[in-house]
Amino acid sequence: MTRPVGSRGVVATIAAGVALLALAGCGSSAGGVGGEATPGGGARAAASSASATASADTLSGEVTVFAAASLEPVLDELAAAFVAEHPAVTFAPVTYDGSSTLATQLAEGARADVLATADRASMQDVVDEGLVEGEPTVVTTNTLQIVVPPGNPDHVGSLADLGALAGAGGKVVVCAAEVPCGKAAAAVLDAAHVALAPASLEQNVTAVLTKVREGEADAGLVYRTDVLRAGDAVEGVDFAESADAVNEYPVAVLRGAAAPGAAAAFVDFVLSSEGQALLTARGFTPAP
Repeated sequence: MTRPVGSRGVVATIAAGVALLALAGCGSSAGGVGGEATPGGGARAAASSASATASADTLSGEVTVFAAASLEPVLDELAAAFVAEHPAVTFAPVTYDGSSTLATQLAEGARADVLATADRASMQDVVDEGLVEGEPTVVTTNTLQIVVPPGNPDHVGSLADLGALAGAGGKVVVCAAEVPCGKAAAAVLDAAHVALAPASLEQNVTAVLTKVREGEADAGLVYRTDVLRAGDAVEGVDFAESADAVNEYPVAVLRGAAAPGAAAAFVDFVLSSEGQALLTARGFTPAP
């Protein structure tokens, strides 16, 4: 050890002071406010925060979503909220259609990063084609309502009334049997023992809603979320048999996604408290 030059007492005092300051600095960086050491405190918390920020910053790319028509416009809202947290991510305009139609398009070579269907069966078709990465996750549920024009001019109060309206020549529209809203309509009508002769069979629930809203139909069966988003343009009528056909909405990342990290993070976001709150505000039921 090299001995200090000059006044040994002064130098030793200065050295001790420097050592104490160094120790105090170490204690401050390892602990909380005031330099008190706390388990998992200051330095580790800062490192964790920095790591989380760095992880978020790695999310980038354009995400393409195929979604059931009944998820419009909440999927747009979810995408916008996700981009607000991850500005390097962009979304192509969401493709909305009947779930079975989307499944067919993907099987025929259409490309997307995320698929959200209104039933398990359509999602399973895509899984069976080997197009899904990992396991689909149910993110929300939905039920049917009778949709009628404002004021309910035909006084429809039940599925029996809906069947009577159709039998008397009224224009009642429902979804085709191959799409989820059509399967749900068939299930509730069977539960109510109502035979219905529809004026038309539509390929997605938006088409049913549009016909009633624009006066092209007297009534129809749509999801309660569709009635809610239509506002004052239509009215919804509850019926007990809706509990016999609860639609589950699975979401999955698709194999070969162009932005797999962003796609997986988006699915997680939909399941988060913020994502579930947006779905609930649109009339959906939280994920089971």
